[in-house]
Amino acid sequence: MINIAIDGYVGSGKSTLAKGLAKKLNYKVLDTGAIYRGLACAYKAGGYGEVCQESIDNFLNNCKTIEIFFKDELQHVVVCNVDYTQYLRTEEISMLAAQISPYKNLREKVKTIQQDFASKNNCIIEGRDIGTVVLPNADIKFFITASEEIRANRRFAQIKETPNSPTYENILKDLRERDYKDEHRLIAPLKPAKDSIIIDTSNMNLEQTIEYCLKIIKLKIN
Repeated sequence: MINIAIDGYVGSGKSTLAKGLAKKLNYKVLDTGAIYRGLACAYKAGGYGEVCQESIDNFLNNCKTIEIFFKDELQHVVVCNVDYTQYLRTEEISMLAAQISPYKNLREKVKTIQQDFASKNNCIIEGRDIGTVVLPNADIKFFITASEEIRANRRFAQIKETPNSPTYENILKDLRERDYKDEHRLIAPLKPAKDSIIIDTSNMNLEQTIEYCLKIIKLKIN
């Protein structure tokens, strides 16, 4: 199986890049952030309260099943038989996912899902520790970045029409806080693997980024 790892900062465009590349290559793509968000939905629904090691342990003890399936190219996340897909992109769930994701035992549970998926599919898996922790032997590793301002603008453009959407200034502040937490967490901090190809998308649109990555993939795989 051919495995491609895409890591990078929030709002850098790694999710859309992964989907675009997968379509061109006819690979499957796994959005690992969606898995954490699905777990965050289940955590909230279960009423586990303030995030701490004890509450995470209780949650995982009760979390018997996590299923991923695809319908019409959309990745669904089903936790304990509840499909949370429609709730994954809210700001509340985004923030909660960021709170629960640093816990080692929760990350190990997600890593098992990711590695099983990679063992069965030619695939692209994107996240924040794929090339360093989840798939250290991936055939190709990309690390995607962009300036803070560009990333905040992209996020603002995505959600500005939704009710009660945050301001650009609040998005930028949140993004900086998440960058710091991702880079400084004790478990699987955000950083490029030694053999990652680092791509700054600040001055590249999606089509340009896809074409650039496709050239690299074809050179390395063929």
